[in-house]
Amino acid sequence: MTNREYTVDELLPLSGIQHFLFCRRQWALIHVELQWQDNVLTVEGKQLHERVDDPFFTETRKDLIISRAVPVASYTLGLTGICDVVEFTRSPEGITLPGREGFYLPAPVEYKRGRPKREPVDEAQLCAQAMCLEEMLAVTIPRGFLYYGKTRRREAVELTEELRRLVRDAAAEMHAYMARGYTPRVKTSKACRSCSLANVCLPDMQARNVPASTYIRQQIDHI
Repeated sequence: MTNREYTVDELLPLSGIQHFLFCRRQWALIHVELQWQDNVLTVEGKQLHERVDDPFFTETRKDLIISRAVPVASYTLGLTGICDVVEFTRSPEGITLPGREGFYLPAPVEYKRGRPKREPVDEAQLCAQAMCLEEMLAVTIPRGFLYYGKTRRREAVELTEELRRLVRDAAAEMHAYMARGYTPRVKTSKACRSCSLANVCLPDMQARNVPASTYIRQQIDHI
């Protein structure tokens, strides 16, 4: 990992960190090779975010200010993206806001269509958002929140040093892959079945180390 700062042109999409930790090959197909295919899961996810992301919406509830579709960036991590929601809660540990009295502590809120996952991929994306906000606002953010569409529940996520290290290491590795133009081989799992890029990735072919021409002939023979 380096201590360099990235330029505007080098910033990578922050949302990609979730793809990267889920499957490095999936991330590379999307961000290095610029390939993408929707399936029902990705469409449902887009619909959920469309209901949430309104950059002109700000709501105030007593000691709470809610802002939607907040753009963020970190030149240390080399990431940029959009926070679904940032909540600013009145707190002596917070920052001042234009046109507001007192101090407010920000916390990102990320919306996901499904359920909590076994691996901390959603937590890492949320933590990356918080780290961007910390760099932009010169503030320490102790926690954020994940809202899952399937459970309709919101969960607090403590932004630990372990989680922050995961984000820093992943961001550095993503930049290394991008600089090399590198797409790794697949590590097959049950998750491959629901991946929208299965027809592009061809995980069965790679798992068996079958040449592309042979795989295509096999598929044609089964039609």
